[in-house]
Amino acid sequence: MRARLVVFPIRGRNWCFIRSIDPSSSETASAYSPSTIRELWKRISFNSEPLNANAELVIDFISNKMNKGWTALEKAPDGSFKNKLHGLGLRLLARVKPSENLLKSISKEVTNVQVTYPPSLNPRLVRRRLRHIAMRGTIIHRKYFYGSVTLLPLTSALSVLPLPNIPFFWVLFRSYSNWRALKGSERLLQLVSDYSQTQNSVLSNDESNEMEDEDSKHQTKDSAGSPWVLEPSKELEDLLCQGHENGDLSEPAIADICKAFRLDKNDVLKYKKLM
Repeated sequence: MRARLVVFPIRGRNWCFIRSIDPSSSETASAYSPSTIRELWKRISFNSEPLNANAELVIDFISNKMNKGWTALEKAPDGSFKNKLHGLGLRLLARVKPSENLLKSISKEVTNVQVTYPPSLNPRLVRRRLRHIAMRGTIIHRKYFYGSVTLLPLTSALSVLPLPNIPFFWVLFRSYSNWRALKGSERLLQLVSDYSQTQNSVLSNDESNEMEDEDSKHQTKDSAGSPWVLEPSKELEDLLCQGHENGDLSEPAIADICKAFRLDKNDVLKYKKLM
């Protein structure tokens, strides 16, 4: 499965790194996930895969249950307690960094990454920054995952109170989110490293920096078996040129880019707020 990433400057030296929305990928993932505890038990009992594969099944099962619960809160009537819980959840989710959402979107099924960027950006710098995000994610989200799991027993003790145990469910969500981001960063780093090794082997016999730059331009085009494709977009460049105001990208321009490349506007705006 191919994941399309879109990269562009949004505020000063801040760049936006975001995956294009692909509804079919989420539908495919949910189709292979168990929907009931009995189905989950059967899949685990008759599964000859390693332990980490069974752990993935359990996490997918919990994820589906959490998504259904979130959908129920979203559809609750205005002013109800569930509606207020949904508003609280939105405020908490607004604090999640956009790079985490990017890494969570890179599942194990992704075998190819297509990066769309404006031609004014250096493709080698685009690769370097994306690889830095993946490498940093393996460190940060591993630490946060272990920290969240450690808090689960403590927050579960609050279930004795006659109120919804919101801290427990938030910590449970953070554990799941950091686990997904960790796996996504590892997968993305693997794809980037595989491509970097391939490119280095091609350029090792060339001692000229000018030839390296020329080769890097050719590498932006798709090649057979390459897990990494760089695609400069003139359309994205034009939208950026029309929407810059004093070094910042205006919200109307962001809306146009999100519409043209199928991006989540809320995640894009988070990048604009980063300092």
